[in-house]
Amino acid sequence: MCESCGCGSDEVRIEGGAGEHLHVHADGTMHSHAHPHEHGHEHPHEHHGDARRVAVERDLLAKNDQLAAANRAAFAAHGIFALNFVSSPGSGKTTLLVRTIEALRGRVPIAVIEGDQQTSLDAERIRAAGARAVQVNTGSGCHLDAAMVGEAARRLAPIEDGLLLIENVGNLVCPAAFDLGEAYKVLVLSLTEGEDKPLKYPDMFRRARLLLMNKIDLAPHLDFDLERCEQNARRVNPALELLRVSARSGQGFDAWLAWLEAGLARARSAPRIALERA
Repeated sequence: MCESCGCGSDEVRIEGGAGEHLHVHADGTMHSHAHPHEHGHEHPHEHHGDARRVAVERDLLAKNDQLAAANRAAFAAHGIFALNFVSSPGSGKTTLLVRTIEALRGRVPIAVIEGDQQTSLDAERIRAAGARAVQVNTGSGCHLDAAMVGEAARRLAPIEDGLLLIENVGNLVCPAAFDLGEAYKVLVLSLTEGEDKPLKYPDMFRRARLLLMNKIDLAPHLDFDLERCEQNARRVNPALELLRVSARSGQGFDAWLAWLEAGLARARSAPRIALERA
């Protein structure tokens, strides 16, 4: 993981009522404040060599995996098909989600967890499209984790037999390591980014189930080799599914919506295991 980019930050805010926000710590614990956040935190950090750092990172990921398993069980209990959307900044994830919500509005219950370092602009766009949304601001953190998603999902309240769309922070590195409890990672790659991305960021491409090649409508205007990009992606992950889409024009959306509906059908038909109440 990456201390230098703020992965260990506890300045995470999850929307609530009356100005309330939550602090979510790296170990999964959290506490709330019902007042504007004007105080600082001092967390001394001591470094004890690479071995200690690796041990801490393993502990954090182990704790995250436990929370992710709990999230996954909760989603399965309600027939929820949860997807973790990952990409570089500017790939068009939010526009893709907005068009998806508009296409499925009235047919499928949809809720969205929006992850960004700052602002609630994307959550506002999602609500305007007709879906419930909770904004998670990670501060200096560069990814969502299972604790943040679990708390945000509780604030959304369960959706039965529906879609939970999780828009991760724009970053092709750290989100690859963090299971959120999703069924799959959906990787969005825009044609403006270059066909070498799968080779430069192989971990993310290995962990993704579906690659959405977005902004396909720009292909005639760009020096971008679609076939080479897809070959690079399958070189890294031979099982990766690929779809060419345009969130702006709607090109390829019939195939994308069919993929979503097939996944949702599987989630709805899976055995329901009631969760134990604490």
